[in-house]
Amino acid sequence: MQELSDEYIKKLIRLGEESRVQFKAKITDLDSLAAEMTAFSNTLGGIILVGVSDKSTIVGISDQEIRSLNQAVANIASQKIQPVIYPQVTIWEIEGKNIFAINIPKGIAKPYCTNKGVYWTKVGSDKRKLSREELLRLFQESGSIMMDELLVHGADCRQDMDLSYFYSFFEKQYGSLVSEQTIPFEQLLANIGIAENGTLNLAGLMLFAQKPERFRPAFIIKAVSFYGTEITDTTYKSSIDITGKLEVQFETALNFLKNNLDFIQSGQNFNSVGKLEIAEDALVECLQNALFHRDYSKNAAIRLLVFKDRVELISPGVLPNHLTIERIKNGNSVIRNSTLTSLGGKILPYRGIGSGIRRTLKTHPATEFINDVEGEEFKVIFRRKALL
Repeated sequence: MQELSDEYIKKLIRLGEESRVQFKAKITDLDSLAAEMTAFSNTLGGIILVGVSDKSTIVGISDQEIRSLNQAVANIASQKIQPVIYPQVTIWEIEGKNIFAINIPKGIAKPYCTNKGVYWTKVGSDKRKLSREELLRLFQESGSIMMDELLVHGADCRQDMDLSYFYSFFEKQYGSLVSEQTIPFEQLLANIGIAENGTLNLAGLMLFAQKPERFRPAFIIKAVSFYGTEITDTTYKSSIDITGKLEVQFETALNFLKNNLDFIQSGQNFNSVGKLEIAEDALVECLQNALFHRDYSKNAAIRLLVFKDRVELISPGVLPNHLTIERIKNGNSVIRNSTLTSLGGKILPYRGIGSGIRRTLKTHPATEFINDVEGEEFKVIFRRKALL
């Protein structure tokens, strides 16, 4: 939040309640206040102004209420919310009346819950309980849980795996045959980190299952090539839902791009195929990043959209753990799906050293990265070279 001042407080009151501003004429229920503070901590932070009605009328509070609130907020922050939060309180005199401001920062140890075990989030000026998917996402952001390590109910390691594909992978990576191992097959998969008691986890499913979409139908790539420049166009050149294990998705998506982009001669021999208008290295880097680093707590597909003037690659989920566009351009990285990335990097041409974004910009400078926090997605936009 912006640094507080008389003028800023007056502005907040004038504009009314919203997702980061809450008014309370009085505090009569400390559990309700704890829920509000928890909701702010789980989102972007915010401010609660006590002594202001929900109609933006300044009603004020007494000196005795201020003393009580000071103690109450301290107790709530340390005893009624887990983990502990650290709000700031200030007193303002506006129009001759006292306003008690509780400034709650965006939480850095999400998710937060009340001492009754309830997780709250803000929705506009109101609050609601976090859904299971939202809660999983917050635990994932905090590093308390890895989505790719969660077991996929019903995904059997023998019936649903592409066994010949896995055997080939194992021999190539470990220099021996699966049949030569002295431990049970289920234990072998557990040791590698892709299954438990014969049930595949998400990493095992996406890397080695015959048909991952049978269990996770949203974890695919939706690819569309349009004639024009708008997603609302009613006609398109081609469209495909790209399913299968990650290597298949990667190769199919790359072929889709090659089939729907131009090859430019650029001074080459007339009989040569030419160079792809968007550097293939840039496409490879960003496709792999989308498959390995997408947020698998979001039940949504990766979107690959080819327009007349650009290509958009849209991954579910924003950058994790306080990463920013500038930081990833400088080589900073946080691995969201460690098992998937570690094993997948042995299958796809993935380097995983934090230099992918810089290589993308080097090979295709006309690339834009957008971390859409509101839409909860990460977007890569490649400008098509023919139109630059």
